[in-house]
Amino acid sequence: MADLNADIFQRLHPKAYLERFLAEQLRPDGREAADWRDLYVHVGSISTADGSALVRLGHTTIVCGVKAEIAEPDLEQPTEGFLVPNIDLPAMCAPRFKPGPPSEEAQVLSDRLASTITAAGLLPLSALCIHPERAAWVLYVDATCINYDGNAFDAALIAMVAALKNTTLPKATYNEETGHTTCTRKVRVPLPLKRLPISYSFGVFDGTTVLADPTAFEDPLLETSISIVLDEHGDILSAGQLGIADKDTMSWCVSSAKERHEARGREIYSF
Repeated sequence: MADLNADIFQRLHPKAYLERFLAEQLRPDGREAADWRDLYVHVGSISTADGSALVRLGHTTIVCGVKAEIAEPDLEQPTEGFLVPNIDLPAMCAPRFKPGPPSEEAQVLSDRLASTITAAGLLPLSALCIHPERAAWVLYVDATCINYDGNAFDAALIAMVAALKNTTLPKATYNEETGHTTCTRKVRVPLPLKRLPISYSFGVFDGTTVLADPTAFEDPLLETSISIVLDEHGDILSAGQLGIADKDTMSWCVSSAKERHEARGREIYSF
């Protein structure tokens, strides 16, 4: 009966419910404010993809596959290929998402992931050129959320980068006489990845309490969201926020992200 009453109280008064936990220096899932959820990464699980990864961050689960196709380069960038990240938040992953076309949240998340990967310089697009003006690789990096429990940005970024690190492409040759591109499956080449971005996200609750790695329950109650993106060496690539955060809060988030990265982040892309 007590558990039933707690569930009803949580649904009717979510902010007061979270406040009562934080007053005891805990969160509803048992973590302290600065604690992170467990992370699991597995690569190569999709045999039909050119590269793949499965990531679990707490209960948030993302699967990502990379599919390569050949197309003509853009006229304005004749020596570059294409990298197309996208994430799907289907209805099956959480009740908040409805069937139908991609939600606005999914589109915004896809744009964030694409801009983060591009800004990090993860993969030089020139490395995807097979022959200038004639043939280039198009890499579709498609992530799907299987189960949503908050902080999909961090989980999806890890899944995408891990899947690209797992990707190999068949050796391709363009024949100028015939105008055709030939691929050999006997020789596969890994992608020449550069800086590997890793994100550490936080949320500010009630103006003062900073929560690391927010859950789906906590996320709607947060006034500010902060993401610190580091590379594999722990150097800052970007620090973004949605909402208002003072310098002390941002500084604490950067320090916490670096501390977490030193403890675990360097292992994420070590496979």
